[in-house]
Amino acid sequence: MNALTITNLDTSSLPRLIDRAAAMLAGAKTAAEVLEAREAAGLAYDVARRAARLKTAKAAHDELIAAAHRAQADALEIEAAAKRRLADEYDAAQTRGEVTGHGGGRNFKVDDHNLETNPGNHNRIGDGSAIATLADLGLRRDQIHDARLIRDAETADPGIVRRTLDERLERGEEPTRAAVRRAAEARLERSLDRLKRTQESVQRLEAEKAEPLTAEQRARQVAIFGTIEDRAICARIDEIVELIGEQPDAAEAVRRIPPASRHAIDTGPIRRAAAWLTEFSTLYEQEAHHGNHAFE
Repeated sequence: MNALTITNLDTSSLPRLIDRAAAMLAGAKTAAEVLEAREAAGLAYDVARRAARLKTAKAAHDELIAAAHRAQADALEIEAAAKRRLADEYDAAQTRGEVTGHGGGRNFKVDDHNLETNPGNHNRIGDGSAIATLADLGLRRDQIHDARLIRDAETADPGIVRRTLDERLERGEEPTRAAVRRAAEARLERSLDRLKRTQESVQRLEAEKAEPLTAEQRARQVAIFGTIEDRAICARIDEIVELIGEQPDAAEAVRRIPPASRHAIDTGPIRRAAAWLTEFSTLYEQEAHHGNHAFE
């Protein structure tokens, strides 16, 4: 779309241009259709920007300028969505092997009938499909980079594009591609900085991590602190003593057993538990008296 075409467009058609771009993107099913939607949104943005600047030059009412800025913002939002779709389509094509990866010329695989305007291109891949370069598709590498930038920033912080545009509108500033790009770059920079700090923390933890215990050290540790099962026995004894300590004295406990629960009380297990605790206490006291402590 050349400058003359843009100049001759009636700015009253802005809403239709924006709606058309939105509809094209919503209905896009191929990479080519996504590109067309991006171009339509870019056209709407250029027309809105020109209208805003003409109104500013003519000292138009603030409301007219604000309306033109809102149209710019809407067009930029659609364009950004198209760029995200383009980045996804391009990366998917690379994954499928239809576009060469890093280190070579990046090419889209397209059908032969799409290359009628460039009959000199006879490159083929295994299935016979022709290969078009980025130039054939009307794209540049910086455009792919920009599309990925917007896509990745929106993934990291959903809604960042619309918020950036709205903030500029609230301040009475013109919404621009540059502002969106700066916001996206700043957001990704913060993500990279956070990732870097996380990696540094992990590296510090790895560097400060204690060396694995030797067999002798593990044996010494078990001799002093016991095994997991040993420590569980100690914990259960502590729990039993703590629970009994929470009970009222024996006479009060007997009195407070309700009639409906008396049939459920079996004194046999209670006496066996009491006998076990008594025997445990006696043996433990003998063991301690003879000084047979693990730390010794």
